Amino acid sequence: MGRHEQREQVFRLLFQVEFYDPQEMPRQMRLFLEGNEDITSSKDADRIEARCQAVREKISQIDTLIDENTEGWDRNRMGKVELTVLRLAVYELRFDDDIPAGVAIDEAVEIAKKYGQEGSGGFVNAILGKIAKLGD
Repeated sequence: MGRHEQREQVFRLLFQVEFYDPQEMPRQMRLFLEGNEDITSSKDADRIEARCQAVREKISQIDTLIDENTEGWDRNRMGKVELTVLRLAVYELRFDDDIPAGVAIDEAVEIAKKYGQEGSGGFVNAILGKIAKLGD
């Protein structure tokens, strides 16, 4: 499984954070990984689980960055898809030195276009562009 496919699986797993209590997430992660036909190796499952856990551990910092860079948008009013995509991409921009900013943004926009509403890609791109400039 390539990085793009792994990232999409992390997005799908991370999306569940909005619907389950934190103490329920370890069980939900196991169910997701065990019942997912797209994840064919334990190595991929381990990477996906580790990445999701890493993002979850930084959610409060990530959400602060999102809040500081969205004018006129309350995070609670954002679509769940867009919020999840932003959380994953902000993690990659701020906490993962192995992923170039351009790749993180491009991948996030593609996931937003695939799973979000019309205009989701542009919305995500605009916010990530602002956040990426902070790191320059």
